[in-house]
Amino acid sequence: MRIAADLREAVITLAREAGGHILRIYDSDFAVQSKQDRSPLTEADMASHRCIVAGLRSLTPEWPVLSEESAPQDIEARRTWSLYWLVDPLDGTREFVKRNGEFTVNIALIAGAIPVFGVVYAPVLDQLFWGGAGFGAGLRQSGGDDVVLLTRRPAPRSLRIAVSRSHLDPASAALIAKLHTPLQKPLGSSLKFCQLAQGQVDLYPRFGPTGEWDTAAGQAVLEGAGGAVLDLQGHRLRYNARDTLINPDFIALGDLDLPWREWL
Repeated sequence: MRIAADLREAVITLAREAGGHILRIYDSDFAVQSKQDRSPLTEADMASHRCIVAGLRSLTPEWPVLSEESAPQDIEARRTWSLYWLVDPLDGTREFVKRNGEFTVNIALIAGAIPVFGVVYAPVLDQLFWGGAGFGAGLRQSGGDDVVLLTRRPAPRSLRIAVSRSHLDPASAALIAKLHTPLQKPLGSSLKFCQLAQGQVDLYPRFGPTGEWDTAAGQAVLEGAGGAVLDLQGHRLRYNARDTLINPDFIALGDLDLPWREWL
């Protein structure tokens, strides 16, 4: 499925608009609540959620929208959808609370369990990434020009590994220990996928819980740049295909020829 240029630009504009709502709260004395899973929630999450959901419903009223902050009944209804928007209105709320700038707005279009298009916007960094398998990926400069994104292939001998700034798990640490002089690069949110797409890192292993909204847009950008996000059986990471919205363990690659199975 290809995305029309006008729809792509409208979603890019919407992601920037949501980022503006986030930044206004980021610069204030905001409160932090805890959700049932003990993850943090701020007014910025909700302001971005409301902006994106309203915007997408206006752009494509026939396509459902599933956000991390959607009501439970909307989450249950997803099982009947074959085409829908999947949104994380503020990916990296922990980084937002720490005020380190490493958080993003994620908007992905899912068709037949595949993220066919995604936009990832980092408001503090003013970096906007877009892409999808089959039509490439780009980094939108502040002046409006796009830089074409390509993963680094072949990967260097000393691999650059993206690791979660907040969630480095023991299994990922064990895999990294098997590599030849790896360079670890801690990053928050979907920026890990985007740096893979830029060729700035080579590998992102994740052996721990992530939500589908955490990964879909970043996966689309990475696939557009020539990379992949695979489960541990080597299958492309899929969406709305399980009873849960929690992803299986996965490994994201810039160079698909890396012998990742040998490292497991």
